[in-house]
Amino acid sequence: MNSQLQSLLENNPRIWRAKDRGRYIETGTPSGHPQLDATLPGGGWPANAIMEMVTPQWGMGELQLLLPLMRTITQQKRWILWVSPPYVPYAPALERAGIDMDYVVIIQPDDSCKDAFWGIEKALQTRACALVLAWMDWLPNAVVRRLQLAAETGNSLGVLLRHRDNEHSPAALRLHLHPSDKGVYVKVLKARGSYRYRSVHVNLQLH
Repeated sequence: MNSQLQSLLENNPRIWRAKDRGRYIETGTPSGHPQLDATLPGGGWPANAIMEMVTPQWGMGELQLLLPLMRTITQQKRWILWVSPPYVPYAPALERAGIDMDYVVIIQPDDSCKDAFWGIEKALQTRACALVLAWMDWLPNAVVRRLQLAAETGNSLGVLLRHRDNEHSPAALRLHLHPSDKGVYVKVLKARGSYRYRSVHVNLQLH
């Protein structure tokens, strides 16, 4: 094999080979939940990517999983965009969790799908915005691929929260969430660069 090609294969974290199965080079962003990080490839949320959270209902722990990440991002003076949240975010609770609401922007659910998609894409491309949360079931795979490119450009993370699972989604990470009495069960449906699909229970203080 050409030495330059060999070097590219060995040193580029975005290239994965079948013989490397189980070896995930890219380091993730810590989620703030040790038991979850131990399950996720890279030890945390994927970097520069689109992630999907599939839930049977809203308000069963999905935002609690993301609170540590949101707190870190706003402490870094970077922005978070919420797109079409099903409920009006309760600012006092978020502030008590350490999130600076001055760095949170919300696009209301009555905005058009076209405007919402435009907002998501532009936010992901902007390095000042580190995280986009979008409650959307309707995004087709071609749109998700486009958003993935935007996330790579802006060094950001996009989280699509859905009720319906799409097993053919090109998202880098797909999780299924199921509530429990003391937290939430998280099942890894797909993880970029890994064949290990496992489940973990995350203890949460749900409000």
